[in-house]
Amino acid sequence: MAEIIPFDDRAGWIWFNGKLVEWRDAKIHVLSHGLHYASVVFEGERGYSGHVFKSTEHSERLRNSARILGFEIPYSAAELDRAKAETMAANKLTDCYVRPIAWRGSEMMGVSAQQTKINVAIATWEWPAYFSPELREKGIRLTWAKWSRPAPNTAPTNSKAAGLYMICTMSKHAAEAEGYHDALMLDWRGHVAEATGANVFLVIDGEIHTPTPDCFLDGITRRTVIGLARERQYKVIERAIMPGDLGKAQEMFLTGTAAEVTAIGSVGEYKFTVGPVTRALRDDYSALVRKVPVPA
Repeated sequence: MAEIIPFDDRAGWIWFNGKLVEWRDAKIHVLSHGLHYASVVFEGERGYSGHVFKSTEHSERLRNSARILGFEIPYSAAELDRAKAETMAANKLTDCYVRPIAWRGSEMMGVSAQQTKINVAIATWEWPAYFSPELREKGIRLTWAKWSRPAPNTAPTNSKAAGLYMICTMSKHAAEAEGYHDALMLDWRGHVAEATGANVFLVIDGEIHTPTPDCFLDGITRRTVIGLARERQYKVIERAIMPGDLGKAQEMFLTGTAAEVTAIGSVGEYKFTVGPVTRALRDDYSALVRKVPVPA
């Protein structure tokens, strides 16, 4: 097993409340509200060839997630974009993972915490492909998650809030303990929802089907891949998908910042091929993220 390098003991720089601080000095108090009450929102982004892919969309979503949780991030989307670029440059990174995060501080401790300071940090680090080239060619193995995505009237499901990922961690740990790579989650109605950190797509007779994101995050990568599919004249259908619909699919894949476009080889008893639609969209996405953006 590879040696684990703790994330609190690394060299480099983290952007913290408006300035770069040394990595090991980017600390918060144990009584921060976000740690106790999950008043935390975050983004997962990637830098390719020195540019954060769809940086502004991510910054705007971060700010919107905070508003959904009842607080305002004290930096504009443009300021966050510049901070990401500054942090990448300080760490001498061009291809990397980018993690902006915002949380309520330690000024108040209790369920009610309107007077807490809103803290913002951005970290960047090297992160290779989420799955190995061999797995990407044969497809990853998923099992069914025990936990379900909650109904929109029970949780802020259209935000990228840290608390919503508790059942994702539990589901992924359970899947890995059984020898799988990830878990497929249903929603509270029994419809197919998403994997633990990525959206899902099925290819049925040449058409692409994906769950309607009405109780889970409508991923930026998801929307990007839908756009790429339509450019190729694939028909994309967003609808309620039942578990049995997997038996009709020839291909299945995940999309997400970390997963990018990753083929699924199986979900429980259902088997899939890494077919032409998945390969085409995987290649299209890989080319798109490495295209140098044209300045506005």
